[in-house]
Amino acid sequence: MLIVGLVLAGVAALIHVYIFYLESFAWTEKRTLATFGMTAQEAEVTKPLALNQGYYNLFLAIVTGVGIVLTATGSTAAGAALVLAGAGSMFAASLVLVISDPSKRGAALKQGLVPLLGVLALVIGLAA
Repeated sequence: MLIVGLVLAGVAALIHVYIFYLESFAWTEKRTLATFGMTAQEAEVTKPLALNQGYYNLFLAIVTGVGIVLTATGSTAAGAALVLAGAGSMFAASLVLVISDPSKRGAALKQGLVPLLGVLALVIGLAA
């Protein structure tokens, strides 16, 4: 289960790298506007906030990735702590999204399901 948890956490990290790209580089593009349900005017106004939020997503992905590498190379305690912090924060952010705006439950599900599964599998794998 440990490997399953690391793979799922890795997929979650990749999803968050993609979210970073959308929020930090493609925020005003037509496809991103449709993805986030915004107008071009809304995107222009929120562009600085999205840039900052994008980097938060990137940093969560990096923490998770470093944790995966550490766990895979034998530093299980430190690595698992980083994976749990990174993926757990991804899941927690998805809860904030759905609680603050229930109409965004689809986005929250996309953002939070894989990290949650990764955390659960990792915890089960560590307990075994």
